[in-house]
Amino acid sequence: MTHPTDLLLIFTRNPELGKCKTRLAATVGDEIALDIYKFLLNHTKNFTKGLNISKWVCYSDNIWENDIWDNFIYDKKVQYGDELGQRMANAFMDGFEAGHKKIIIIGSDMYDLTENDLKEAFNSLHHHDYVIGPAIDGGYYLLGMKVFNPTLFENKNWGMDTVLEATLHDLKDENYIMLAPKNDIDYFEDIKDIEIFRTFLKN
Repeated sequence: MTHPTDLLLIFTRNPELGKCKTRLAATVGDEIALDIYKFLLNHTKNFTKGLNISKWVCYSDNIWENDIWDNFIYDKKVQYGDELGQRMANAFMDGFEAGHKKIIIIGSDMYDLTENDLKEAFNSLHHHDYVIGPAIDGGYYLLGMKVFNPTLFENKNWGMDTVLEATLHDLKDENYIMLAPKNDIDYFEDIKDIEIFRTFLKN
């Protein structure tokens, strides 16, 4: 297996009833939330599988061998650490220790992220040390770097609308580039006006 220097980390939750998209489930119920999350996972797989780079799927709880993520295309890992910041930091650290030079992390709930967006993000790391994709809700949907920087994962209120601002503060003296803002899907308001999700909400 080739060992491309670029690595994409895909953070996912195991798609189990009542355990994913809980903020969305508060409005639409656990079953519809799970269906929507499975749809988003499949969408993430479709826009990442063709990239000629290393790809790690990092599961929240445990590795599922025979799921949508092809074992020949994706390396499967389990996230570890007490909270999201530590889990992301550990994944980046492991990626750099494995010899990768440019590492980007994404979640698995981005409906409007594309393969070209990811190519653009990796390309931007030719000329910048960091790349960040700001989410409309004040977080970020993508973070990439060429050098491991633990500060980015410390002292953040994960899940709050201050994450992007705090991260940019950490990067203020660094060479970074921002991508176009995008909407990640956490709440009912994030999907109610998007045509494709109406099929899930008709029941």
